[in-house]
Amino acid sequence: MKHYVSRLLALVLVVVIGLIGCSNVPSTLTGDYRQDTLGLVNSLRTAIALPDNSPDKTAAQADARQKINDFAATYRRDNSLTKLASFTTMRTALNSLAGHYSSYPNRPLPEKLKKRLESEFQQVEAALKRGA
Repeated sequence: MKHYVSRLLALVLVVVIGLIGCSNVPSTLTGDYRQDTLGLVNSLRTAIALPDNSPDKTAAQADARQKINDFAATYRRDNSLTKLASFTTMRTALNSLAGHYSSYPNRPLPEKLKKRLESEFQQVEAALKRGA
């Protein structure tokens, strides 16, 4: 009897650990594409708007990079999203920002890049309102 109970307990533990480990939505995201995209846009706008001499700038950049990675990891393989205008525009903006953070971590964002990102964020919001 003990043998069966120990096997059952082991099986239950494997299933629980497997289910917890296979969760594909990072803790920073809800799993709702529209809500996650709007939240990420607002978060990135805040990080971009911080003055260069702000003590929170480094933490905001690190947080933005983490959110970009979580967003990309969660939604890049969803075929229903890859054709949406909001998704492709968002990916373009995220790639630009992540590329700058990776290549020039100590330099401020150029004004030209800030304007382009804001334009793309507005396009994403408009596309989400249309449902595209």
